[in-house]
Amino acid sequence: MDIIYPLAVPKGRRLCCEVCEAPAERVCTACTVTYYCGVVHQRADWNSIHEKICQLLIPLRTSMPFYNSEEERRHGLQQLQQRQKHLIEFCYTVAQKYLFEGKHAAAVPAALHSLRFRMNVHGLSSVELVPAYLLLAEASLGLGHIVQAEEYLSQAQWTVLKSTECCSATHSLLHRNLGLLYIAKENYEEARYHLANDIYFASCAFGTEDIRTSGGYFHLANIFYDLKKLELADTLYTKVSEIWSKYLNDRYQVLSRVRIQQIDLLGKRFETDTGLDEAQEAEAIQILTSIWNIRESTSDTAPQKTIFVLKTLFMLYYLMMNSSKAREYATRAFSLAKEQNLSVHEQDAIEELLSLISAEEAHPIT
Repeated sequence: MDIIYPLAVPKGRRLCCEVCEAPAERVCTACTVTYYCGVVHQRADWNSIHEKICQLLIPLRTSMPFYNSEEERRHGLQQLQQRQKHLIEFCYTVAQKYLFEGKHAAAVPAALHSLRFRMNVHGLSSVELVPAYLLLAEASLGLGHIVQAEEYLSQAQWTVLKSTECCSATHSLLHRNLGLLYIAKENYEEARYHLANDIYFASCAFGTEDIRTSGGYFHLANIFYDLKKLELADTLYTKVSEIWSKYLNDRYQVLSRVRIQQIDLLGKRFETDTGLDEAQEAEAIQILTSIWNIRESTSDTAPQKTIFVLKTLFMLYYLMMNSSKAREYATRAFSLAKEQNLSVHEQDAIEELLSLISAEEAHPIT
């Protein structure tokens, strides 16, 4: 039974919904420490994040045991804080992944969990809260709730202004989200200003050619594309494609050699990955697929640019161990190269990618 009976709640204790903080009427029967205003929010939280962290919440939301010494108590508090820090990052990554996949409603509960854990660990005015506020703002924008997004962004801005320890990476995220807000409001001048600042701070933190800087270039390119300034948009889309291609190609070259050696020595594939977390992989898919869709509309005039993006998508899915998607993009690249009568060298290079996929499919992981 997941319905709360008021007489069973200790006097003076207020139970709040995990999602909206309204008075709770239901409880999760699996952990018994998470409450909801109704079945809609209970289901939303479960599908977003609660299923993944249900049992992890029990030690965080129950009374600490009695310790025999001060040393044991300190150790217990350290373990509690480590669990909370782990959940901060886990919930943040899950929420980010949902956003890049366009699942804005699903991102909200996960982002709220990350925010609350940050408050517990760092306090109510810490700059560490800013990334979670920005996630909630982006989710609100995706849902069309501009006023709600502005509230979260105002809270993030105020927190940054009060802080003397805000790093360039956080400034970059703040300006990126402000840029997205002004894009939604169709104030492109303000959007360009904030995205330029995003690129500046991301470059200070990671460098101008880093994948974490590429998001600013991508959103700026989208503005120019919408404004029909196609040459500027083309230049920025090319830069974004090159940044991701270089990153993925570096890993592709190293890991392909290791994988080939493993096949030769043991007769089986060597499992590898992209070096990205789930959210970054989702971001790469979103950015590169968007650029490919734009390139495809101009493939008659610039087929090499379309093929370049297709090959980059191939490398991404190849490193993600998704051979069917890798084959799909390599096949598209090969067909376009033949259709446009590109050089034999270009066609042979793409055909090698298809051969690589076929060879690996013949050696499944064992």
